[in-house]
Amino acid sequence: MSFDPNALGGMMAGLQQQMATMKADAARKEVVGKAGGSMVQVTANGALEIVSVRIDPSMSAATADDREMLEDLITVATNDALRQAQALMASGVQGMLGGLPLPPGLL
Repeated sequence: MSFDPNALGGMMAGLQQQMATMKADAARKEVVGKAGGSMVQVTANGALEIVSVRIDPSMSAATADDREMLEDLITVATNDALRQAQALMASGVQGMLGGLPLPPGLL
C-alpha cells in the first residue's frame, strides 16, 4: 500500500474523529486495581480518573502501623488501576492506528 500525501488531510480528520470516539469509549470502561489480597480496591476509568476506593471493613480498626500499611495499599492499588487504564487506552490507539498506511516501525 503506497502513501498519498494529498490524502493526509482527510486521514487526519478521520483520525481525530476516531480518537474522540475511542476516548469516549475508554472513559465509559472501568478497571479495578487491587492490593493486599483485594483488601483495597481502586476503580479507575479509561479517562484516568479514580471512580471509587473500597477498603475491606476489617481495616477500619487500624492502629497507627496499620494506617501506614493501609496508605501503602491504597497507593499500590491506585497505581495498579491507573496502569490498567493506560493499557486500555494504549490498546485502543494501537487498534485504531493499526490500519493506517504508516511507515514500518512507527508504531
